Amino acid sequence: MPKWMTVAVLATVVAVVTLGCSQQSSAPAVVIEDKVYSVTPASLTVQAGIVTSEVTEMKVTERVEKGSGTVVSPAKLTGTLKLKNSSKDQAVRLLGGKILYIDGDGQPIKLSETRTEPAIKFTSYGPAERLDPGQDATQSMDVDFPAAALKAKKLKEIRLELAYIPSSYREQTINFTVSIGEGK
Repeated sequence: MPKWMTVAVLATVVAVVTLGCSQQSSAPAVVIEDKVYSVTPASLTVQAGIVTSEVTEMKVTERVEKGSGTVVSPAKLTGTLKLKNSSKDQAVRLLGGKILYIDGDGQPIKLSETRTEPAIKFTSYGPAERLDPGQDATQSMDVDFPAAALKAKKLKEIRLELAYIPSSYREQTINFTVSIGEGK
């Protein structure tokens, strides 16, 4: 068999295997979509001691299978948290925060046992950890949200518990007398 014929036969076999023998899946592709729940109000500002907290762009999102409605990824609360030190004479060291979801009876709504308690961590030993008077820090929130709170009129409020250490803040000036002599 000539060499060119061997190459042609081999190319034909590869084409048949690649194109003709591939199996097509008979099951339709599963479509996943984001189901977004609005939070009203979507933005708010509150004062906690000497720290002003502004939460913006709040929404709850879960991923579901289109058609069946099966939850693929449980609900998450997202938004932006901005903290500002409103003190004139105290610095603030941010330690952390905790989010609680409160029902109509004033009781916390529990997350399922497989989910993580919603906590906010601030950068360790970085600029976002310490706020001098008038300074602010912004970070995104992306925390687990209880499925039970998605039911109508179940969720009454979201509570943000902040932990911080205030400390005295002072700026002082030190003057010292100097003179410059001629070099030798």
